[in-house]
Amino acid sequence: MTSQTYARYDVATALGQGMREIQEDAVVTDFPAGMDVGFVVLADGMGGHAAGEIASLILVTEVFAELKFKLADLKKHEEHIPAILKNAAMTSNACIRDYVSENPGNYGMGATLVAPLLIEDRLYWISVGDSPLYLQRGGKIRQLNEDHSMAPEIDGMVSSGLLSPEEALDHPDRNCLRSVLLGDSVAKIDCPQDPLQVEEGDIILVASDGLQSLRDSEISTVLRENEERSATEIAFALLKTVNALKDPDQDNISISIIKVNRSQAASMIVPQYRSRRAAGAMSQTRLLSFYGKN
Repeated sequence: MTSQTYARYDVATALGQGMREIQEDAVVTDFPAGMDVGFVVLADGMGGHAAGEIASLILVTEVFAELKFKLADLKKHEEHIPAILKNAAMTSNACIRDYVSENPGNYGMGATLVAPLLIEDRLYWISVGDSPLYLQRGGKIRQLNEDHSMAPEIDGMVSSGLLSPEEALDHPDRNCLRSVLLGDSVAKIDCPQDPLQVEEGDIILVASDGLQSLRDSEISTVLRENEERSATEIAFALLKTVNALKDPDQDNISISIIKVNRSQAASMIVPQYRSRRAAGAMSQTRLLSFYGKN
């Protein structure tokens, strides 16, 4: 179902399986038509076999349900949004704990989480792990959220002269996580109290770390070259660029693009949700799925 009408946000989501046997990423968006509020929930599962897939689905389902339930009232209680985001994350973490207690063979399963939430021109987020949240503005990209892997520590060793840049990139512990949702205590949570002001023309990119087969500069180039195109076309261009690498170890990839519109019309399409309490208004989002190995 489509219609041409002005929308503040143009949103599209894409999934690629890479060279993995199982898709362990999960992502869901909700940007109801006629509202200037919306959010994305993305999780990158870990744990081997099907455990990572289960963990990521638990996280996106529970966080989506918590935020969807409160969506209509968020503008009235905006000062509580960081607390709402944290509570949603902790609720989903408890669900993983409960699942593992009933299925001890899946001990050690978990997932990263990144969930940006927009109210008009204000961006809030919560993240745990290493799934990046980017902002492209004026042709330049920057990562907004903290990286809870060992990569920042290892890059710091380059600055201190303890490692060469090449040694840092190839360091065996580079992708080890310092914080993740495992159903246990959570070491680090990135959830700023104050929102980031977004501007017309901004592109917000939510992704799993599978996208980081590309350097940030390469991601920025793709966004810049496609900035006048739709969110769907941008998401497709990113996946196409990753696929062109033909990396035999390519991880799962999940992407959500949010364009902060100027005054142009935007298509609106009803998405398919995989969530409890997921019924809602028509939503301005499109889903691209790339099943099977690249």
